[in-house]
This record gives sequence, structure tokens and C-alpha cells, in this order.
Amino acid sequence: MKLLEEFPIDIVIPVFNEGASIIEVIELLELNVKTRFRILICYDFEEDNTLEAINRSERSAVIEFIKNNGAGPCDAVKSGFNASHSKCVIVYPGDDISNQKIIDPMYKKFIQGSDVVVASRFIPGGSMIGCPLVKSILVRAASFSLFMLSSIPVKDASNGFRLFSRKALNLINIQSTHGFTYSLEILVKCTRLKLPIAEVPAQWIERKEGKSNFKVFFWLKMYLRWYRYGLATTWFNSPITPQCLNRKDK
Repeated sequence: MKLLEEFPIDIVIPVFNEGASIIEVIELLELNVKTRFRILICYDFEEDNTLEAINRSERSAVIEFIKNNGAGPCDAVKSGFNASHSKCVIVYPGDDISNQKIIDPMYKKFIQGSDVVVASRFIPGGSMIGCPLVKSILVRAASFSLFMLSSIPVKDASNGFRLFSRKALNLINIQSTHGFTYSLEILVKCTRLKLPIAEVPAQWIERKEGKSNFKVFFWLKMYLRWYRYGLATTWFNSPITPQCLNRKDK
């Protein structure tokens, strides 16, 4: 497929009124990412101010608008996955102006054989700045305990900024329906399938513009489902069940 050759990376950006930050994000991607890429802007509704901001701007990046087939960030990302045809997909936050330079290293890890590459805040070179105390404690405790108590080979299990290979996305049936829980789901399922997983250091800074879509307490029950799944992979050697796999031929 020609598109696979033309754009090795599709960058999926789920948005919800990101008009204040999206142009700077796109400009920094254009400036810092050397690998050819296409941006998929995944939105819920036509009135989203992200769309207007992009349409008024001058840009060199190839951008496609993908209408969310459902509602919320989880369905937006899945709509982006379905619209993508590249060798790998990166889910990138619509307000992140700090991590454009790690996309090429993430792609290099993919070229070296990794099916999932995590942008990690908790390895040397990574950081987490300005996060509310309770959220910080929960995120760190979950990631640390999964790393120590399960076979998940990364120290940041909850960051939604990830690279996924086409192989991983074709293999896995994403069962999550809310928030960014799909990210942990794919990670634990890839661990159970013994697919190669890597991480690169990333910087996370609490957003100042707009409103965060991350609702840690609302999604806690859904995160716990895949947290338990990760532990079961290690301690009970549980096989992956048919409903966890994507049986569609692509």
C-alpha cells in the first residue's frame, strides 16, 4: 500500500476544544520530527474550536480530520486507529509542547522490533511536573506496583502517549470504552502475547491551557480491570482469551 510507504507514522491526536494549543503542537511536530508522518485529528463535534484553528492556519504537515464514531477520548482514539494505514501509530496529546523530539527515537525502537513504545515519565531523563498530589500518587503507585509485581516491562504503565505497531493493533480487540484506559489495556494484552515492548524518557507537564480530559477517579474502576489483568498474566499464567483478540483480517 502506497500510504504505508509515504507515511511511516500516523500521529493520532484526540481533541476537545484544543484551539488554544493545537497550532503550536503542530508547528513543533513539523519542526522536530524527521520521519515522515501524517496527523489524524480525531474530534467529537463539528463546532470543536480545534478544527477552526487548524483551518485558519498555514501548515506544511499533512492533516486529516477524523470524526469520532462514538464519544469521548477512547472512541476518538479508536476512530483514529481505524482510519490509520501506516506501519505504526502514535497517540499524541493535543496540548503537549514538550515531547516532539522523542517521536523519532520512539520510531527507532519500533524499527528495532518493538510493537509498543511507551513515553515514560519514570525512567532516567523523564519527569512529571506540576501534577496534583493525589493524581501523582495514584499514577506513580499503579505504575510502580505493576512494574514490580507483574511481567509488564515498563515503569510507566498509565501514560497514554504511546506508539503501537500495526501488528499490535491488528491483533488486539480493544474492549475499553472510556477515557484513556485503552492504553493500559493494549499494554497488558501485548505483555500477555509476549510482544516486544520498549520505553523512552518523556517529560509530562500539567496543562495550563484548556481543560484536561483525564478523569482519574471517574475511570479508576476501568483502570483497575486492566491492572488486575496485568497481575493475572504474571501470577496465574492466564492465557489470552478469544474475545481479547481482533479476528478481523486487515
